[in-house]
Amino acid sequence: MNQQSNLPAAEAITLPQPYLLFLGDNREPGYAKTAYGLRDWAGDLCIGEYKLDDQTTTTGLPQLTPAEAAAKGAKSMVIGVANSGGFIPPSWIAGLVEALEAGLDLISGMHMRLADLPELREPAERLGRRLIDIRTPPRNIPIGTGRKRTGKRLLAVGTDCALGKKYTALAIARGFKARGIDADFRATGQTGIMIAGGGIPMDAVVADFSAGAAEILSPDAAPDHWDVIEGQGSLFHPAYAGVSLGLLHGSQPDVIVVCHEAGREHVLGHPGYVLPSLQETIDLHLRLGSRTNPAIRCGGISLNTSKLSAEEADALCASESERLGLPVADPVRGGPAFERLLDNCLA
Repeated sequence: MNQQSNLPAAEAITLPQPYLLFLGDNREPGYAKTAYGLRDWAGDLCIGEYKLDDQTTTTGLPQLTPAEAAAKGAKSMVIGVANSGGFIPPSWIAGLVEALEAGLDLISGMHMRLADLPELREPAERLGRRLIDIRTPPRNIPIGTGRKRTGKRLLAVGTDCALGKKYTALAIARGFKARGIDADFRATGQTGIMIAGGGIPMDAVVADFSAGAAEILSPDAAPDHWDVIEGQGSLFHPAYAGVSLGLLHGSQPDVIVVCHEAGREHVLGHPGYVLPSLQETIDLHLRLGSRTNPAIRCGGISLNTSKLSAEEADALCASESERLGLPVADPVRGGPAFERLLDNCLA
């Protein structure tokens, strides 16, 4: 889906597949977005899941030990959790070593490097297994220029983290392609990179170069070509707003789609911070985004309604659409509402 040959200094990574998804002892579904993303968008590459106890979040895939997964053809185990801070807790080490001993390579999108842990590096070296860190940006990223590029760009943005920006971008890119439109999904996070086969992990880029990274991620293109760019963080997040702003300025989106999870009221992991309203989110992104693209506009709202019934989801999307004067849809549910969202993005 992604055409990454135009990324200067980007190193191609060939990932050993199929995957066993490692969920550790994670209890928060929002932190298991890597596992869910691979299940939903690269399900043919996922053999099963491995979790450390019965209370751990599940993807619903077959529960397998590393040895069982290896016997079924798995080549690697992917850490399917993206916790706050991107660290590997001591409680995971034994399970990760078990995968190495079963003959699986380890793939991680965490900030903490696998090889930086002697408990993993030493058995990997002894067993001849690979430790693969996805969160490694290209070398020699330039600073942003603000130069207007040819082609068209859409950026998924959000009120918070882990609520559907990746799913939204993937669904919109797929929807554009289904209409015969030349479009590419541009991955900016570890899960998106695993799905697309390339991209830039924006939250691992030095801050001064984040806008430049976004520029080389979506370079000059044909006038009718769309780059659909995966968003990161939120302009309203107390910790991650910086990466969101760099991505907004560097991607120079012609269209933004605002993502929100129905019912979420506070920043995930930061209960003292109330989420902004959808209108406030639209207004701030248009104000800041106009710095590098004065023609920026909002194409609509992507609502994650996974906790609602189909009837409740339809009613909420309809009422929010009327209130905001924009198309509102759940891209995973699809249907006429999502088609209206695509129509307005392309208008």
